[in-house]
Amino acid sequence: MKFFTRINIEPPKDRLSLSDRIMILGSCFADSAGSRMTAAGFNVCTNPFGTLYNPASLLEAVRLLDSDTLFGPSDCVWMGAGTGRVCSFRHHTSFARQTPEEFLQNANDKLLQAREFWKDCNKLIITLGTAFAWYHDGTVVSNCLKLPAAEFTRRMLSVEECAGCLGAIASSHPEKQLILTVSPIRHLGDGAHSNTLSKATLQLAADRTEGAYYFPAYELLLDELRDYRFYADDLVHPSSSAFEYIWERFLESCIAPSDLDRIAANEKAARAANHRPNLI
Repeated sequence: MKFFTRINIEPPKDRLSLSDRIMILGSCFADSAGSRMTAAGFNVCTNPFGTLYNPASLLEAVRLLDSDTLFGPSDCVWMGAGTGRVCSFRHHTSFARQTPEEFLQNANDKLLQAREFWKDCNKLIITLGTAFAWYHDGTVVSNCLKLPAAEFTRRMLSVEECAGCLGAIASSHPEKQLILTVSPIRHLGDGAHSNTLSKATLQLAADRTEGAYYFPAYELLLDELRDYRFYADDLVHPSSSAFEYIWERFLESCIAPSDLDRIAANEKAARAANHRPNLI
């Protein structure tokens, strides 16, 4: 007896291997995937600007990696809500520091490291979180930095705009295999219907991105698992067992079979290294 419809995942033409150099950009689902891939022994660089959710911000991140400019004083923004910290509209608030000098030092160090990795990486994984984007003075921002909402405008990007951003990334780097996925994490600030429209917009845009491979993380959670027991307590993020299942399906469909034993051994070693025995 079948209790759910299993999704058939066609493997990419070129499966990932432990010898690849992999850049991972995107939402907090990208952070989780990056941590897991690091533990598995992959050579990855994950979110050098922090989490990024929409295709416009992701395109700006790739343009930064391609450029030779550094962040300067004009990029520094004092955060709101009395935080007394400095960040930029291109970074997640985890980059915030007490002074502009500290922020720029850290941001530029991370940028230079990421550029060095980016030059020779051959795989790019992007997890798309939402089609909604925030703009400040007409420029897309990655984070509103706790500033008043009145300073920003917000709208949902169209399918054409999202596809244009993803297509620009793909066409500017034909040497890097592009893997796209839509994050299964729900964005419910505007309600369930808006979340559905946003995710569908991202799916349509991914489908229009020529040469990209699509991994169905969103569909695995929504269509295969399809139950609130596979969500964390906040009912927004996947539970640990849901992420484990998605990871298993990723391994079986996207990773070179010859590497699977080494990956299992690497993960076992990582778990042992992170184990903290109770000392009496």
